[in-house]
Amino acid sequence: MHWGQPMKPVIAIVGRPNVGKSTLFNRLTSSRDALTVNLPGLTRDRQYGEGAINGRYFLVIDMGGITPSPQGLDREVVAQAMQAINEADCVLFLVDARDGLTPEDSRIYQHLREQGKLGFLVVNKIDGLDPDQARAEFHQLGASEIFAIAATQGAGVRQLMSHVLDWLDPETEEEVAAAEGSGDIIRITFAGRPNVGKSTLVNRMLGQDRVLVYDEPGTTRDSIEIPFERDGRRYTLIDTAGIRRRGKTRGVVEKFSIIKSLQAIQESHVVIFLADAREGIVEQDLHLLGYIMEAGKALVIAFNKWDGMEADSRQWLKREIERRLGFVDFAAMHFISALHGTGVGVLYRSVQAAWESSRKTVSTNVLTRMLEQTVAASPPPLVQGRRIKLRYAHMGGHNPPLIVIHGKQVDKLPGHYRRYLQNSFRQMLELAGTTVRIELRNDGNPYVKEEEDLSLRQIARKRRLRQNRR
Repeated sequence: MHWGQPMKPVIAIVGRPNVGKSTLFNRLTSSRDALTVNLPGLTRDRQYGEGAINGRYFLVIDMGGITPSPQGLDREVVAQAMQAINEADCVLFLVDARDGLTPEDSRIYQHLREQGKLGFLVVNKIDGLDPDQARAEFHQLGASEIFAIAATQGAGVRQLMSHVLDWLDPETEEEVAAAEGSGDIIRITFAGRPNVGKSTLVNRMLGQDRVLVYDEPGTTRDSIEIPFERDGRRYTLIDTAGIRRRGKTRGVVEKFSIIKSLQAIQESHVVIFLADAREGIVEQDLHLLGYIMEAGKALVIAFNKWDGMEADSRQWLKREIERRLGFVDFAAMHFISALHGTGVGVLYRSVQAAWESSRKTVSTNVLTRMLEQTVAASPPPLVQGRRIKLRYAHMGGHNPPLIVIHGKQVDKLPGHYRRYLQNSFRQMLELAGTTVRIELRNDGNPYVKEEEDLSLRQIARKRRLRQNRR
């Protein structure tokens, strides 16, 4: 998380479910990175974000609510929370002013005391209440100082964080920037349907149980961002909620999660699309791949749970891939076992190749020569007896590579020829894991001025000449 050395202080937000932890997280990070809905237990995994107060930077962790005597999934949530507490330099223990002091609050606070992570006691939801009265009941916990805030409105939050940062004495912004360096960070989003093994794959690539894995479809609700470093290269891994068909999305929580997943795809550099090898390719896989294509993201495809499959089943899957995934044939295909680690290490090479291809820069001269070769091999069709002319090409952008082609009558170029141009450029540029976007621009006659470029006298003279010709 710290790129090899502690730089920015890490602050964990801890408390019972539904005391406002995610709201405070969003307030501190000036974002909507954690889901906030008035349903207890919504946040299950750790969510990391960066915040700043008066130019002083810190990292903040939001996590699932801690409950005593956890059963089933809640036990895993508590384990995640305890790990985040151990990672943190400081803990904000959040309680609810409207609920008052509960036995659960007392037990959690005692546990933090035993772990040596007392941190700061923060009474939330004081909006409409007298701050002193809101704090009064919580003095029996024995905290030396109690802070009162309203996370939804931001009241008291700046004062709290200024006090926390003074106590932590973090490094200056300049020291942080120098320590972090200027290297590029590759953002990798893991996308796919629920229960195909995305969180298991993230944990395997990290080498630790950073993301909650539980034998229940849809366990990951938020999109979880995890920075880490491998072989001198910095990455951010983004684990997303599984995306079901629209008719299968029930309830506000799941709909929020789908939005978060689609946003994560938009904000990534490379998407690792994960499918279940034993289930094959289903319609929802095709829809999601289409969305990734429309977003123009570099793509790596992995089929999980490959281990243990019979030879006939493996051959069937490969035929299905050939039949149904021709539109993403530019993406590297991998057959892996996230649980056992088979084939996982190779994913990094494909991610790196896709990322580098998506950022490739080529000179106008080279692209124009490629365009000439492509047109010579198969000229554009005739339109009303006239040939569509493609004159020259240049780079118009990256992620994915955008090639701008100038010519005449290009607006009449048929779709199949446009696809031919895309495939030709991708092959000649030796791109891996990324598609190419083509933008066509009509070049008018540079010697003919439009009326908006002429003076009033020139426009009048031009119109008189037209009338005289009649």
